[in-house]
Amino acid sequence: MTFLFALCAGFCNSFNVVAQHRASTSSGAHLRVFSLVLYLFKNPLWLLGWVALVGGFVFQALALHLGTLSQVQALLISELVFTLALRRLWIRQRISRAAWASAALTCSSLAVFVVLAEPQGTQATPTSSAWFAVLLTFGLLAAALAALSLRGSPTRRAAMAATAAAVVWALEATFIKAATDTLATVGVAGTFSRWPIYAVAVGGVIGTLLVQTALHVGPLRVSQPLMVSVDPFVSIILGIWLFGEHYVGSPVRIALGCASFAVIVIGIVLMVHTSPPNLEPSVEASVSPGA
Repeated sequence: MTFLFALCAGFCNSFNVVAQHRASTSSGAHLRVFSLVLYLFKNPLWLLGWVALVGGFVFQALALHLGTLSQVQALLISELVFTLALRRLWIRQRISRAAWASAALTCSSLAVFVVLAEPQGTQATPTSSAWFAVLLTFGLLAAALAALSLRGSPTRRAAMAATAAAVVWALEATFIKAATDTLATVGVAGTFSRWPIYAVAVGGVIGTLLVQTALHVGPLRVSQPLMVSVDPFVSIILGIWLFGEHYVGSPVRIALGCASFAVIVIGIVLMVHTSPPNLEPSVEASVSPGA
């Protein structure tokens, strides 16, 4: 069920991206900001994208409650593959063989990583000292990266902002896991008397702002691979630090798990670089008779 919920979250996230992009570009005219907002709120496709976004959050929360942080966050990489499929089937883009091969490489490596690097021994309730140390360490890291994204070339700024966003989203996953555990223990009323639910809200806002910054200041081919690959890497560290996750098995098995994660990163980079640069439908070339 953990794997199923995580994959459903990845699909919902990809559906949200494609649906809201199609809705925002379907007006057929350059609308002013206020008019565009009104148009989008009346557009069923845009609203359906929000439903998918909420569904992605719910599925991720269920997966995190049932499974381990590192597994769930790694499985969310499937969002890129689902997006590639939606771009072909829904938007009717031409997807190169290299992009499909990269997607296949990513999926197979992800499957190997999930099977070989299965963590054991999750701890339901992290200690207060562990939370403080994690928030101080990774909060300062994200803040430093965000500060570095204010200057430099577009590539450097996008890389710093994307890495900061990935760190924040990994922290956000720990907040979601803690909030769902709290909900299961003390109920809805008790959840709103504890800090994790408010950390989820704050982390979501900060993460969204950093993602938008990364997308705005530099090329997607730089920001997207970093956001997708750094998140599960940081999540592995957080899972060990906060929830007591540990990895069992022979050194060979662990080494193969590490190697498969490295191949996942390679597959992500190749997929981003070989996919179409935007979400616009492909223009099929046609030559009329006698032209």
